[in-house]
Amino acid sequence: MFSIHDFALFIFSGLLLNITPGVDMLYVIGRSSTQGVSAGMAAALGITTGCIVHIVFAAAGLSAILATSAIAFMGLKYAGAAYLIYLGITLLLKRQDQPDSVKPYSSRDGLLKIYRQGVLINTFNPKIALFFLAFLPQFIDVSSSNKTFTFVVLGIIFSINGAFCNLFVAWFSASISQKIIGNHKLNTGLKKVMGSLFIGLGIRLALSERN
Repeated sequence: MFSIHDFALFIFSGLLLNITPGVDMLYVIGRSSTQGVSAGMAAALGITTGCIVHIVFAAAGLSAILATSAIAFMGLKYAGAAYLIYLGITLLLKRQDQPDSVKPYSSRDGLLKIYRQGVLINTFNPKIALFFLAFLPQFIDVSSSNKTFTFVVLGIIFSINGAFCNLFVAWFSASISQKIIGNHKLNTGLKKVMGSLFIGLGIRLALSERN
């Protein structure tokens, strides 16, 4: 199928990778647990779009530049780290006297903002690009006449599976956080924890090496 070999293994290993907690899943959890399932779903779709951006870049050969150019890799890495730290600081500095409600995030503008942030979080993470370059070619038949097309197909399948995982995470996180959202102190504490996590992840990304 599309010159793909070991397709079942690809699906299985891809799902294992998708359910492994990372920056993207933490972002979905943070949004859905503090702002409701709609916000979490918007975050999940933004994360998925960011993955597709990397797939397109990789298919076009642009991601290969990140694998060979230290300057390009460092530039994108620091941009992503700065954005994560910015999101974390925003959560920490948010006025605590604001009522805890998910209503503002049911608006189209609020959800679009969360979606865009999800896109940027993944797009500015160069390790995602390197991951696709290392992982997907393992399942492409070497005799394939159109390896680029097969690469895109595999990337889209991986991203769709990831989207379903993150959408479930959004629903589950929102479901178990209803009591927390109704408690001002707990909700405030959760936002501080998520803000600190984003700052920590940003610092870790900034200090990470290109492997």
